[in-house]
Amino acid sequence: MTLSVLAAFWAVSFLFIITPGADWAYAISAGMRGRWVTPAVAGLLSGHLLATIIVAAGVGGLMASNPMILKVLTVAGSLYLFWLGVGMLRNPATPVSGSVQVADSWSRWAWKGLCVSGLNPKVFLLFLALLPQFTDPLSTWPVPAQIVALGGLHAVSCGVVYLLVGFGARAVLQTRPGAAQRVSQTSGAIMILIALILLAEQML
Repeated sequence: MTLSVLAAFWAVSFLFIITPGADWAYAISAGMRGRWVTPAVAGLLSGHLLATIIVAAGVGGLMASNPMILKVLTVAGSLYLFWLGVGMLRNPATPVSGSVQVADSWSRWAWKGLCVSGLNPKVFLLFLALLPQFTDPLSTWPVPAQIVALGGLHAVSCGVVYLLVGFGARAVLQTRPGAAQRVSQTSGAIMILIALILLAEQML
């Protein structure tokens, strides 16, 4: 695998990363609730790495060729995003300082992040369509290893961007609770909209 191929893949994947979506909304929500940006982003990255491993193992092709598996994955992911979005609308996040909410924990935010990205069929389909295109069957690296390497590069870029988004949201909004609530509600609305679009695609 050459540096030019890695650079080309990085350029394409970075365009997807900087496009706001459910991952961004979740990172922003974590940032406004205090110290939960790192576990939230760790969870999001775990979901991306899970999708990478599935594609590298060849299971991705089987899932993509079986409409029922994808349908179940899409419905489950959509319902979870919808549930998170409703929760953010009903209980919008505001920056907290000093105190830690009892209900929150490192593992809880990490698990929710894993579900947000791991149950997002768009992530899986993106990897299935994108990763194999940048592999070289003639390379000394096996194709699965190349896919894992590309997925790892994507995860690193995701980590940088999502951490900046999460910590940036807290830094900008911590002194503006009214604006923070509106941003949190907007993030929740985005999650609900994405969920409804995914469900509508299945119905159509």
